[in-house]
Amino acid sequence: MQEDLDAPARKRSHSLAHDLVEKLAQSILLGQMLPGEKLPSENSIVQEHGVSRTVVREAISKLQASGLVETRHGIGTFVIERAPEQGLRLNVDTALGVRSILELRMGLETQAAALAAQRRTEQQLVQMRQALDDYQRLLANNDSCVEADRRFHLLIAEATGNACFTEITQHLGNAMIPRARVNAAERGAADLSKLGQLANLEHEAILNAIKRQDPDAARAAMWLHLTNSRDRFSAGDT
Repeated sequence: MQEDLDAPARKRSHSLAHDLVEKLAQSILLGQMLPGEKLPSENSIVQEHGVSRTVVREAISKLQASGLVETRHGIGTFVIERAPEQGLRLNVDTALGVRSILELRMGLETQAAALAAQRRTEQQLVQMRQALDDYQRLLANNDSCVEADRRFHLLIAEATGNACFTEITQHLGNAMIPRARVNAAERGAADLSKLGQLANLEHEAILNAIKRQDPDAARAAMWLHLTNSRDRFSAGDT
């Protein structure tokens, strides 16, 4: 009988541990905690996330099993340097390779945008807004927008609450932004500025849909953006 009474408490503890694992894994996969960096102390995690020590220990154990962290007895828990993935090889050195990546993104990021619209937090919305503000500022100064662009897409992946989206997006890296693989010297500044402005309008539509928490609109806006990116690249305009 006592075992039955304890079941809800165990289930809740497991759920809290799962949520904590997701949060810590996201920080690691997004590079907010770097390889070799020590995780906050058990007490700090308890206070920051409002969970018990048991939940923290279960979460750390799961992160260890996932190969994200290691615990050094008497010292603390540290982020592990992850070996390069061997299974997925991306060719970004040819036009066909970039188009293939864009098609992959069309499947991955349209669903990510829809989930982000449903699950995003206000803080994540603020971070997305900042990424696009940085994009606009860099564009106005004729500076490279690649990092701000990449950050915006990573933040959308993070807002899904699903570490798999974040990990795949992180793995793709700069290959997620086709313009990073194009020789800018082949294009005039005016042409690059025009293309950047078009992409910026598409980004704003995605963000607005996520802000409204409209998953269908977010999915459609991301699909349009990536379809246009593919078409611009195929035409030699991206």
